[in-house]
Amino acid sequence: MSSIGTGYDLQSSQFSPDGRVFQVEYAQKAVENSGTVIGITAKDGVILAVEKLIDSELFEAEANRRIFHIDSHIGMTVAGLLADARQIVEIARKEASSFRSTYDRPIPCRVLADRVSMHMHMYTLYSFVRPFGCSIILSSYEEDRPLLFTIEPSGTYHGYYGCAFGKAMQAAKTEIEKLKIKHLTMTQMVTEAAKILLTVHDEVKDKKFELEMSWIGADTNCEHQLIPDAIKLEAENRAKASIQQESEDDDNGM
Repeated sequence: MSSIGTGYDLQSSQFSPDGRVFQVEYAQKAVENSGTVIGITAKDGVILAVEKLIDSELFEAEANRRIFHIDSHIGMTVAGLLADARQIVEIARKEASSFRSTYDRPIPCRVLADRVSMHMHMYTLYSFVRPFGCSIILSSYEEDRPLLFTIEPSGTYHGYYGCAFGKAMQAAKTEIEKLKIKHLTMTQMVTEAAKILLTVHDEVKDKKFELEMSWIGADTNCEHQLIPDAIKLEAENRAKASIQQESEDDDNGM
C-alpha cells in the first residue's frame, strides 16, 4: 500500500489523484490487525463481545478492557489501537455529560454517534494531526428498541442490526447474517456471540484470547452492564459444545 501512496500519504489532508486519503486507509489497516469485536442486537437488547488477544502470560486478567461504559445507558467497544480508543472514550463521556447537564436528560445514542463521528472526522482534515487508528461500536436500548452504531476512522457512522471489526471481520459478519436476530432474546444471543468469536478465532495463527462481553436491554433496566463471569462462562461452554456437535455432525455426514 505504501508504494501506491508514495508522495500522497504524508498528510491526512491530502488526496491522491484517484481521490483516496491514504492515512485514513492506514488507520483502517490498524483496525483490521486488531482482535475481532462484534455487536449484535436481539429482540430485547444488545450484546457487545470482544476477542481480546493475550500478548503475554504475565498480563493481569481483565486488564486493558476493550468494553467501556460511556453513560449508564450507553456502552462502547473498540477495535484497533487501544491508546487511540481511550481518547475517543473520553470524548464520548464528555459529550454525554455535557448533554445531560444542558438538557437534563440522557443523550440519545444516535446524537452521541453523530457528535463523536464529527470529532473523528476532524482528525482527517488537518495536516498536523492523524486519523484515529480505531473503530468503535456503540450500544443502547431506548424506547423499547435496541440500538447499535459504528464509527470508522474516517468519521463515518452507520446504524446496524449486527456488525464486526477486526481480523476476522468478514467471517464474523457471515456468521451474524445466519442468525435470526429478531427472534432471539438477549440471553440466547450471549451464547451466539460467544460461539461466533470462538468459531472465527484462528487457534494456529492467533494468540490466546480472553472473551469480554456486555449487554444492555430490558432485563438490565436499560443500563449497560458487563456480563457476569458465571453467565459468560456458561455461555462459552455451551458455545464450545455446540461447535463440537456441529463438527461431529459434519464428520458423520462425510
